[in-house]
Amino acid sequence: MSDYVLSCCSTADLTKEHFEERNINCVFFHYYLNDVEYADDLGQSMPFDKFYKAMEEGAETRTSQVNADEFVENFTPILESGKDVIHVTMSSGISGVYNSAVIAKELLEEKFPERKVYVVDSLAASSGYGLLMDKLADLRDEGKSAEEIVQYVEENKLKLHHWFFSTDLTFFIKGGRVSKVSGWFGTVLKICPLLNVSKEGKLIPREKIRTKRNVINAIVKKMEEFAEGGLDYSGKCYISCSACEEDARAVAEQIESKFTKLNGKVKITSIGTTIGSHTGPGTVALFFWGKERNE
Repeated sequence: MSDYVLSCCSTADLTKEHFEERNINCVFFHYYLNDVEYADDLGQSMPFDKFYKAMEEGAETRTSQVNADEFVENFTPILESGKDVIHVTMSSGISGVYNSAVIAKELLEEKFPERKVYVVDSLAASSGYGLLMDKLADLRDEGKSAEEIVQYVEENKLKLHHWFFSTDLTFFIKGGRVSKVSGWFGTVLKICPLLNVSKEGKLIPREKIRTKRNVINAIVKKMEEFAEGGLDYSGKCYISCSACEEDARAVAEQIESKFTKLNGKVKITSIGTTIGSHTGPGTVALFFWGKERNE
C-alpha cells in the first residue's frame, strides 16, 4: 500500500464512481447559479442536464476556486493518518487554484513537519486533467514512490493533448472570449471554433471551421497528427462534453474506427459545472497522449 494519497480537484471532470474506484481524493470547486452557491461535486447536488438546461434558459453562472482553508481542511485527515499528499491542480494558465494549494502546503508542512504535501501544476483541464490522474493512479498501483509520481508529471504533462470545439458561441461571447460582432457572424456562418490548451496551460483558439460536420472531422485529424504513434496510438482516449453527447459520440465513433489499437473504448464524460459555467452547452473536448505541446 502506498504511503501517500493522490488528490486533484473536481475540474478533472471524471465521475464520482471513477474517483472512488481509482482511490483518488477529490476537492470541490464552487459555482453560482443565479447567485445561489453550489459545490462542483461531480453532478451529485445538481445533475448536469439540469445545470445546462438552466444555462440555456438564461441562468447566470460564475465560479469560485478552492481556497487555501478548504485545502487545509481536506488534507488534514490524510496527514493525520500518517500519509503524505500529492495534489495535482488544474492548469495555472486557467485558474489561480495552484497558488491556493501552495499556501495550504506551507501551512500544513509547518503543522505536520514529519509529512509532505506535494503540489503539482498539471497544465491541464477537464478530462485531460482526469486522464493524467488516471495515469498517476496506474503508476501508484505499480508501486511508484511519491517522488517518482511528481517527476512523471513534470516530465510528461505537456504530452497530454486537449482539443475543444463549440457549436454554440453564446457563452464564449458572454465570457468575453469572442466579441459580440465576431460571435454574430460566427453564428450566422455556422462557425465552430477549434481550440486547444497551449504549453503554458492556456486555452487558445486555433482555427475557425464552418459546420459541425467539418469540425468533428478536424478534431479527429488533430489526433491523427499529434497522437503518440499516430494511428497506432495505444493509449487511453477521453472525451468530455456539455449537453451534446450525440456530437461527442460522433467524434468517438470516428476515433474508435481509425485508432484500432486504443486501450479500451473512448471514455465519454460530462464537462463539469465549473468549466461548463464558462463554455455553456455545445462543447466537445478530446484528450489523448501525444507529441509534446510546443506552442
